[in-house]
Amino acid sequence: MIVATSSQIAGKEIKKTLGIVRGNTIRARHIGKDILAFFKNIVGGEIEEYTKLMGESREQSIDRMVANAETLGANAVVDVRFSTSYIMESAAEILVYGTAVYVE
Repeated sequence: MIVATSSQIAGKEIKKTLGIVRGNTIRARHIGKDILAFFKNIVGGEIEEYTKLMGESREQSIDRMVANAETLGANAVVDVRFSTSYIMESAAEILVYGTAVYVE
């Protein structure tokens, strides 16, 4: 499956547009990670625990979008975009969406 943020894929021709596809996940922070983040906030630097959490969330969302595209018969997704929103104080949603297409 080709996943691209552009509307075209170099060397490929879009033969059919199949529709909008999406994948999302909602993740809550972990109290243990919050404690580590609190101390990291005092001394400064990257909060690796949250970086890992967000990275895993993005990958899971992409996997779900790709699965959605495959059910439509797509072999590529173009114009892919990410969105993040807070659901509540300790939870966030990662949404990824794009256009499922068939390319040759």
